[in-house]
Amino acid sequence: MEMDAEVGIIGVGTMGSMAAWQLAKRGVSVLGFEQYGLGNDRTAAGGESRLFRTAYMEGSEYVPLLQNAKELWRGLEKESGNSLLTLNGGLMIAEEDSPVIRNILKSISDFNLSHEILKEDKARTRYPQFTFYDNDLIIFDKEAGFIRPELAVVSASLLAKKYGAEIKRFTKVEHVSSENGGVSIITDDGKTYKVGKLLISTGAWTSKLISEWKEKLIPRRLLLTWFAPKDPVHTKPDKFPIFARMRGDFRLTGAPTLEGTMVKASYTKDPLAIEDPEKLNRDVYPKELEKISESVEALLPVLFPDPVRASAYMDAYTPDDHALLGELPNWDNVFVASGFSGHGFKLSPVIGKIIAELMIDGKTESNINHLDPGRMLRKVE
Repeated sequence: MEMDAEVGIIGVGTMGSMAAWQLAKRGVSVLGFEQYGLGNDRTAAGGESRLFRTAYMEGSEYVPLLQNAKELWRGLEKESGNSLLTLNGGLMIAEEDSPVIRNILKSISDFNLSHEILKEDKARTRYPQFTFYDNDLIIFDKEAGFIRPELAVVSASLLAKKYGAEIKRFTKVEHVSSENGGVSIITDDGKTYKVGKLLISTGAWTSKLISEWKEKLIPRRLLLTWFAPKDPVHTKPDKFPIFARMRGDFRLTGAPTLEGTMVKASYTKDPLAIEDPEKLNRDVYPKELEKISESVEALLPVLFPDPVRASAYMDAYTPDDHALLGELPNWDNVFVASGFSGHGFKLSPVIGKIIAELMIDGKTESNINHLDPGRMLRKVE
């Protein structure tokens, strides 16, 4: 079987761009397919900022990955010449007895993370931009900040091309099949390509290529919102940390103003499932904005409570909110990096490195047992 490349990548976005960079840097021939342009906002990379957190509420097992990711972000910055990760600290605020606080404290304890627990009076003095309640526990994560996602994807993609990767932009893949020691890829223009191994990193579109995973990878619509500050001086990165504000069943996350006029603050819990990513409704309706507006008014008095911008994006979610990373069960030479459930961007450089290790070396030293794709089949069976 004559090969067009050693590795094919479908979806050169958040994870695909990082994998292409890492693979091509190691001398592997890479052929990427992206149905939109590089750095597009059609899926999980849109919205101008993504949060980087180290004291991790999703589980302490992520902390070593995050620490490695931080080093790789710095490496990507050095190679590309672009500023991508700004560590200006992060406030994690929730009721003291909440599960998220327990996870954050476990991450801190297990890995001796640099942090500060703020008393309520000190928090009010240092961060008057926020409203605090008597039963809040306020944790300042010193290794937190924000990432510029679109520029990161473009930076990794251009480096991959510099190292020899070929990326076919505006090319949609219709079908893949594993056969004769390789993988065939059929695109929407009727062409067929052969690669030795394949990475599927198509986010919300993954189940369209792997139909049997439809119940395990659910596309969800993420609504991101931005608000005008009453005084922009108080919402710049040097004074306004990134934040995750949890209270009851509500989760408000956000970042400082990056361009001087808007603060990102979004409701990020329980995003709406969508049937078909091709039909994502990108319109935003007033009824959708009522809860976020009320919460911003109550929790972030430094902002005008009516959003000045609202946009809809997508990501793929798994039933347990942990990604699928590794070789697909029952598919020879096909790997997946998908289902990051709204908290994957910060990890993307290390995910790219792990994929390269799995594809080239057949193993990785990183602990990714909790991301094993086979767990979903075991749960169903």
